[in-house]
Amino acid sequence: MIKKFLISSCLLLSLVSFSQEGTSSPYSFYGIGEARFNGSVESRTMGGISMIPDSTRINFQNPAGYANIKWTNFTIGGSSSYNKQKSGTSNATTQRTTLDYLALAIPLGKFGAGFGLIPYSSVGYKIENIYPDGSQNNKRFNGWGGTNRVFLGTGYRILPNWSIGANVYYNFGKIQTNSLEFIPDVPIGTRELNVNELSGVNFNIGMMYQYKLKEKLQFFSSLYYTPKSTLVSNNERIIGTVSYNSNYDLSTVDTFDPVITKTDLQLPQKWSLGLGIGNAKKWVAGGEVSIQDVGKLYNNYNTLSNVTYGKYQRYSVGGYFTPNANPFMSYAKRITYRGGFVFEKTGLIVNSTSINDVGMTLGLGFPITGSLSNLNLGLEFGKKGTTSNNLVQENYFIFNIGFSLNDKWFVKSKYN
Repeated sequence: MIKKFLISSCLLLSLVSFSQEGTSSPYSFYGIGEARFNGSVESRTMGGISMIPDSTRINFQNPAGYANIKWTNFTIGGSSSYNKQKSGTSNATTQRTTLDYLALAIPLGKFGAGFGLIPYSSVGYKIENIYPDGSQNNKRFNGWGGTNRVFLGTGYRILPNWSIGANVYYNFGKIQTNSLEFIPDVPIGTRELNVNELSGVNFNIGMMYQYKLKEKLQFFSSLYYTPKSTLVSNNERIIGTVSYNSNYDLSTVDTFDPVITKTDLQLPQKWSLGLGIGNAKKWVAGGEVSIQDVGKLYNNYNTLSNVTYGKYQRYSVGGYFTPNANPFMSYAKRITYRGGFVFEKTGLIVNSTSINDVGMTLGLGFPITGSLSNLNLGLEFGKKGTTSNNLVQENYFIFNIGFSLNDKWFVKSKYN
């Protein structure tokens, strides 16, 4: 089942990952865009916690989780988001549907391995400064693109309750921004077009440890670390004049020679620690803290005097409950219920105001009868930013869907 589904899904996500706009946030203007990925649907619906060992699901955050895989696991997930943006003077609504991840994990005895494709950041914004009285030139900004990453990882089980692991990532992508300035009723304006192609390699390492407190009560822990690394940006800037119509369809009139530069961006180091308690077959509750240093992700087109950067911080709590995982029980009792809460300081500071994100998550896991595979659904809703100090507040609602498909590979047949 997995083998038939794998090829078509890989082709689909490979094509879509280059073309989809994963965000519509004006805050994606800064740095390399808005951070996209917070784990699988199962993890996201628990606030993003990652300390739970699982033999049938990939742990995207902590590579030590590969060592717990007992079945060949193929997973794919996507989301549809609805975003209402408001400032002190205007409102707007946006909607996006995207594929979020595709990965395969394979058990290899005490080892486990995984590889896949996930988004890393997204750029997608349209901003207008219009002055009907003609007191200033009108301006229009828009941007699109982002970065993706291919990863390959492995985990090793040192002891039955202790595992370690590592992931290697190749980051790649393209970001394009378009800035148009024009005088009202004049059909020719000035445009600055920036095209930035990004690439780089980084890695993370992790460990997971579990301890049995009582017969049906365990302690779970997770620790993973991502060192700082370099992301190379090859930049092309083109300045010229363009003609436009009421729909802002642009036609080039004249351009200067392109300006080619190269910028070394810096992805910052990051630490994450998670602790939990529960009975893995029935329920688990836990919390996780992630701290990330200040990176150097601003480029030649988005360096502004009113913008600074601080440390990224994420605090999440969550868990799950399964009434009875016994495959012979009624289907309703085998459904898994998940929930969580997240507070995130994005590290972006605009007009001396920290841009924070506060959200809640809910989810359901539906087992696929006759297998260890499952369908997972999730909801996320919350608020990002504020209307204070001439900023934008985003109220968002996200629907997530993911498939986790499990099968036995590389098993020698006992009968001909």
